[in-house]
Amino acid sequence: MRSQTLNLEAIEQILPCATPDAWVDAALENLDVLLVDHANCEKKAASTALSLIYRYTEHHQLLNKLSKLAREELRHFEQVIQLMKRRHVSYVHISACSYAGELRKLIRTVEPHRLVDTLIASALIEARSCERFDKLSGYLDEELQTFYRSLLKSEMRHFEDYLKLAKKFAGEDITPRIDHFAVRERELILKPCHEFRFHSGPLS
Repeated sequence: MRSQTLNLEAIEQILPCATPDAWVDAALENLDVLLVDHANCEKKAASTALSLIYRYTEHHQLLNKLSKLAREELRHFEQVIQLMKRRHVSYVHISACSYAGELRKLIRTVEPHRLVDTLIASALIEARSCERFDKLSGYLDEELQTFYRSLLKSEMRHFEDYLKLAKKFAGEDITPRIDHFAVRERELILKPCHEFRFHSGPLS
């Protein structure tokens, strides 16, 4: 079921493919893992924003946008672990998905390209998270459905903020770089995986 309050057209335009239905099936069979990995993703998202704040102190707009973003991601983390507690889901250690790490392998090492590519990768990750919240929410129980739909607006804003910052600091058209990342993103989303994770492909 599509969110009735948010236009996801920008998300659909940047993502190279939709999440496979098989991933949704796996999510419904692994809700505990979904919540644990979701909590981990929120921590990592906050960490990414903070690392950029530490690294690029000369960019005031970046500092302002990403400090707010980091606070929101940590608030989402708090909400997820509260939800886990209510559902008696233990916060156990699970291995990380390779999705974000594989995207970051495409980041160039020379500035300002390093910053631009990091922002593009982050925008794609936020876009995919938003798309998955939207796609999954219609199949969940009322509590989880309400929670995931509540995240859509902020995740959309995070995606937009990263993309706007990438365009600002690039000084050139970033469409070729977005396309470059999108090719790999599609491969990762469609590739069968042995373990279910929030950003994994369908289970093999």
